[in-house]
Amino acid sequence: MSMANPIWGAPRIHGELLKLGRNVSEATVAKYMVRSRRPPSQSWRTFLKNHAQQLVSVDFFVVPIRSFRLLFVFIVLAHHRRRVVHFNVTAHPPTAWTAQQMLEAFPWNQAPRFLIRDRDGCYGDMFRQTVRGMNIQEVLMEPHSPWQNGSVERLIGSIRRECLDPVIVLNEASLRKMLHSYFRYYERELIWPSGKMRRSQEQFTLPNLGMWWNGRR
Repeated sequence: MSMANPIWGAPRIHGELLKLGRNVSEATVAKYMVRSRRPPSQSWRTFLKNHAQQLVSVDFFVVPIRSFRLLFVFIVLAHHRRRVVHFNVTAHPPTAWTAQQMLEAFPWNQAPRFLIRDRDGCYGDMFRQTVRGMNIQEVLMEPHSPWQNGSVERLIGSIRRECLDPVIVLNEASLRKMLHSYFRYYERELIWPSGKMRRSQEQFTLPNLGMWWNGRR
């Protein structure tokens, strides 16, 4: 009966059996029902692989400067080539500012299909409306799951180790210039045309925009 009527549940089949004089419990019906096998849903890794050409990730990270203030860096990373599409620096990232960064990153109908981001409060209603107006579908990460945004997390780690950790940043302008210089090095020396990372034969040299810090007191 369950095979002939795949949309029937256990209560319906139980009722039909009672009409036929078969006195069995609903639990027994549920136990022996023939259930159709559903195709498994794609894993997160499969999703990233299948939509790599239509996928970007965004994230913030903070940088302390000489005056002990914190600056926020916003990054937009394309998964297909691991290319930094856009970045900007601000002392205060309101929702309107964050939404404007998306418009600057994709100004001429070049918006991707999917956008991966975390659940930070800086992505407010204006950001969501802007992204929706650009026909971009947001894919929210699970809480406390940075591995779901691994590409941009690895990039932020590289920025810290190779660019920011050796120096004390002076101000917002110097940070912006250092990042601009690093991203030119990143695209020229670290990425193959296929988008895969490679080992650079050239060491990144910071521009003279900050104070060197060797970790000693």
